[in-house]
Amino acid sequence: MGNFRDVLNEERVIIADGAMGTMLYSSGVPKGRCFDELNLSDPEIVKGIHKAYHKAGAELLETNTFGANRLVLDRYFGLGDKTSEINYKGAKLAREVAEGAFVAGSVGPVTRPLDSSEKLKVTDIEEIYSEQISSLLEGGVDLIILETMSDPEEARTGIRAARKLCDIPLLVSFSFSDEGRTITGMDPIQVSRSLEKEGIKILGVNCCSGPRDVYMAIRRMTGKPDIWLSAMPNAGLPKFIDRKFVYPHNPEYFAYYARKFLSLGVSIIGGCCGTTPLHIKAISESIVDEKVIKKKLKPLQKKERTSLYRTEDVNTQLKKKADKEFIWIVEMEPPRGTDLNRELKLAKELQSIGVNALSISDSPMARVRMGPLALAHRIKDETSLEVILHKTTRDRNILGLQADCLAASALGIENMLALTGDPPSAGDYPFSAAIWEATSKELIEMIKSLNSGRDLLGNQLQSPTRLWVGSASGIEPMKEVFLRLKAKIEAGAGFIMTQPVFDLDNFSKFVKEVKKFDIPIFAGVMPLFSREQAEYLHNEVPGIRIPEDIRKRADKDGVKIINEIISGLKELVNGVCIMLSKGKYSIIKELIQNK
Repeated sequence: MGNFRDVLNEERVIIADGAMGTMLYSSGVPKGRCFDELNLSDPEIVKGIHKAYHKAGAELLETNTFGANRLVLDRYFGLGDKTSEINYKGAKLAREVAEGAFVAGSVGPVTRPLDSSEKLKVTDIEEIYSEQISSLLEGGVDLIILETMSDPEEARTGIRAARKLCDIPLLVSFSFSDEGRTITGMDPIQVSRSLEKEGIKILGVNCCSGPRDVYMAIRRMTGKPDIWLSAMPNAGLPKFIDRKFVYPHNPEYFAYYARKFLSLGVSIIGGCCGTTPLHIKAISESIVDEKVIKKKLKPLQKKERTSLYRTEDVNTQLKKKADKEFIWIVEMEPPRGTDLNRELKLAKELQSIGVNALSISDSPMARVRMGPLALAHRIKDETSLEVILHKTTRDRNILGLQADCLAASALGIENMLALTGDPPSAGDYPFSAAIWEATSKELIEMIKSLNSGRDLLGNQLQSPTRLWVGSASGIEPMKEVFLRLKAKIEAGAGFIMTQPVFDLDNFSKFVKEVKKFDIPIFAGVMPLFSREQAEYLHNEVPGIRIPEDIRKRADKDGVKIINEIISGLKELVNGVCIMLSKGKYSIIKELIQNK
């Protein structure tokens, strides 16, 4: 077909292919398998898909290498050492089929913002891109596609890597949510403007939730006559049927949108997830050899948002009290059943003796109990106590965690402690799988976003949450502890809840460092009832260290020891959280009376 730039300059639309991954999946390759590695182990299935698209009318075939960078191959599949081979072979397979068609080297993002909190150096990201792109070039591609991008900064890194290696055409394509933003919160106008200095000549939108959202994003992206546009939407949103993801079958609808893309001046039209050769055939029959309509459109101007919400720091009743007085908190477990009468009676008794707040745990030790929200809501409703709701990332995915936070805020909960949660192996259901799709730090980031009136992807909420979120912390005065805590505070944590304190001298060193963060500290305290309990905690519970002299005194002086510790803590922290084993709440009155 000649040179790719020459064809673009002819202002004739180019038909691209559709999905590779979902075609492999529908062919029986199981989800979770490394699709890119099939270039080596099953090249015929990959070539067969390329042939089907070429026969359907595709003039641009993308290599089966979307996730074939060293980081992804190594982290998820242990195939990092095959990076060059997979990409080279991917280019060769497409090249073998592409008689009279162009081959585009498919390059996906290196980072996964929702999958890992690991921060990579820009130089490392560029090196990863360079390795993949150089292998695709060696395999004979006609152009490079950086696709499904979400972060313009990372896209610029990929652009730099490509330009250091070649001068072939470079297409940069972004994906947006149905709210019109990338997962890093950028809208199409911001994306377009952020890449202006890079001199990108081919800019596109791919994936999204279907043709309509791609159309809306491209309308907002650019109208400059010197920019070629690309549109490659998903078939739509998939459904999970009979244990398989199934996309809508809508080739005629795709053909309809192909003409709409053409009316916007789009030069390259194809498909992404869920599309098949039938979709591409419908597009080809509808617009093949058509001229691109080069309208001098003005990009839709970005309207400055006037926030509906006040996004200053959340200021709950508990936070206000912590600024004025020493706070007494008691940790309470929900029942192993549905009757809350015992817990509500106890809450009222604790309120009457001066307790300020209850910290409601979330299935500690991975044992089945009532979810904490029901108890927290009833206590909030029937007493004047403040509550701190524990929320672990063990049992819910990112969607569920955000839904739970919205529900908690709607029920009047104002304070939340973000936790990872004990592993299922420690509890009643060792065979159960933990989710852990997010870390406790990432949960804190979610809550900060919800408090600002937006979900994690930047989609606007009808109303924001008002949650004061805290971080749990170990108390060893070690660099790793401080670094973890610093990261959580930077993510949005507004208070610290520590593990039980038994060594005041050691804890003082911890507080000296943590005070720099200038947020309330609630120290954990745990009454000791026996030497056996003290030895167990010291020797078997991670992060707890009890001095030998205290362990020896535990049989006789348990209450006295905790009173001494609390007395010392009053000079160091904003309050204490009393953690009791086996629900021995009667001791709390004695502790508070000595305050």
